[in-house]
Order: sequence, then structure tokens, then C-alpha cells
Amino acid sequence: VTPSVPEGPLYCPLLEQMREDNLNNNNTQVNLVVVCIHGIFSSLGILENALIIWVLGFRLRQRTVASIWMLNLAMSDFLATLTLPLFTFYFYSSHSWELGYPLCIVQTSIFFFNMFVSAFLLAAISLDRLLLVSKPVWSKNHRSVARAWKLCALGWLWAALNTLPYSIFRSVIEKADSRKLCYHNFALYLSSEDSLEMDCNVRQGATAISKFLLAFFFPLVVIAGSYIKIALSLRNRHSLFSQSFTKMVTSVIAAFVLCWAPYHIFCILEMAAQYNKKIFKLVQVGLPVSATFAFLNPVLNPVLYVFSCPHFCVRIRQSLGAVFDGLVEEGGGLLTTPARNLQAYIKRRNSRDVSF
Repeated sequence: VTPSVPEGPLYCPLLEQMREDNLNNNNTQVNLVVVCIHGIFSSLGILENALIIWVLGFRLRQRTVASIWMLNLAMSDFLATLTLPLFTFYFYSSHSWELGYPLCIVQTSIFFFNMFVSAFLLAAISLDRLLLVSKPVWSKNHRSVARAWKLCALGWLWAALNTLPYSIFRSVIEKADSRKLCYHNFALYLSSEDSLEMDCNVRQGATAISKFLLAFFFPLVVIAGSYIKIALSLRNRHSLFSQSFTKMVTSVIAAFVLCWAPYHIFCILEMAAQYNKKIFKLVQVGLPVSATFAFLNPVLNPVLYVFSCPHFCVRIRQSLGAVFDGLVEEGGGLLTTPARNLQAYIKRRNSRDVSF
């Protein structure tokens, strides 16, 4: 039996529903608020990450493993925040993509690329912190700047490979009301009318589940597990360290979950949207909003991973380069500044009480 040849482009059933749906996005006040929020996110994210790249990439006196993690994370986040104005313009244009196919591919590719790179680097940072605490001798002998660069390069390559399916199947589709969608069309290649529904379901399910596992669930397990183990280890040493560290860890995990969990939940719900009108309406409204929350992560990362030094308010009075030198030096940073306080505290106690 010869497969039927379509007269025009094929669209997945869900995409056909989206083309015919006239979601009311003409509320000027709501759109203005969303555009303003996106503008603020974009400005903050670009400035924060550009500042970190400038200091860690050009002003740091000595490269360390910690600085390599932060520099690569900032570069990925900087790329993501650069695309925020495109997403802002999409909202400004009443949810219509008026920027053409090339920028649609660019915006999509960078969004997913940052998602995978960030997850990889945050998991790597967590494991690195755990090794520093649990195996200090091994870390001293095996950690190096060269190996950190190689791991980062591996993470960027891994992210690029995972981003390919989202870039390949991205397309600009015109809706019935003449607005345009920059969205995935899983029937774009190697599909026929006979295999359309199966191809769309398999491809959408594979991408939604794989990005949930690879860019959220598995990294979250690594991040949470590493920091919980670190916190327990440090608590057994002294409570002075554990209190400030626990607050920082809680904020890191909470930000990762709050920024990315809604997006992945709506992507999974989207798999059933074509079969349920209520879920379809919910996804239509919730997915763009959850994508906005996902864009918060590149804006928050500099605050959580760089400016969370316990004595940042004191160090801010120093020169900017000295601040970042202290934050990423192997003897200092997110984990060891409290340790130095602990050592000083023990010395003071020993000078006062020999039996301590």
C-alpha cells in the first residue's frame, strides 16, 4: 500500500488545534505587565552575567576550578538572557511570532541549550563541592583547571546534542487568525498521513520525557543529594557552618525547582492536551507563563552562586576584582569562608580554654 501524499504541509493534531484556537491575548494591561516583567528580567540577567563573565574571564588573577564552573554557567546564562528580548517582543505582538524563521530557531536552540547546560553544570558544581568536603585529599590530587575545562566542554557538547531535536522540528506556523506560532511541528520530517498521529505522539512524548529526566529530575537528584550529604557532614563538625550553608542550599534547590518544575509539568500535560479540551486550554495559558519562570533561572543563578558569600556585604566595599577573587579562590568561596570562621573560632576558644 502506497502512503498517501499530502497536498500541503502536515501538522500534528495538537498543532492543528493550536492553529484553529483563538486564545484571547488582547488584554492590553496584562500584556503590558508581562512585557515590563520580561524587560526587567532581560536587563538584570544580561547585566549580571556580563559582569561575571568580565570579572571571571578577564579580571581574575588566577584561574581555579570554581571560577571555571562559574564562568561557563555565566556564559550559558548570558546567551539565554540575550534571547529574552525576542520572547518579550512575542508577548508585545499579542502572542504572535513576527521575527521570522531564523530567529525562531535561534531563540529555541539557545533556550533548550541553556536548559541542558545549566542542569549539567549545577550537577557538576554540586558533585565538586561534595568531593571537596568528603574527599579533600583526593580532590587536591585530581582537581585541576584543565580537567574542569574538559568537563565543561563535554557538558556543552552533550547539551548541543540534546538540543538538536528541538531545533530540527521547530517551525513558524500561521494560525487561522493570521498570528504566527514559533513552535515544534513533529510532523515536519519523515511523516505521512497514515503515520501522522503515531509519529507525533512518539516524538512529542520522547522529547518531553527525555528533557524532564535529563534536564530536571536526574540533575535535581544529584544536586539535592550532594548538598544534603554536605550539610549533614558539616553539621557534625560544627553548627556555625551548617546554619548559613543550609540557607544557601535551600535557596539553590528551591530556585531550581520553582523555575523549571512548572515548565516540565506543562510539557508533560501537553502530551494529553489533544484528547482533553480542559487540559488543552490549561496548557495554552500555562506553558508560556511557565517558560517565563524558566527564564528566571539564568537571572537568579548569579545571585545564588556568586553573591551568596556570607560576607559579601563586607567584601563589596573592596574592589570588584578582589571580591570575585575571594569568591572563587580554592581556599574560599561558597563553602570555605565559614570554615575559616570556624577555624578562627576554635583558635579563640583554645586560647581561652585549653580543655576545649
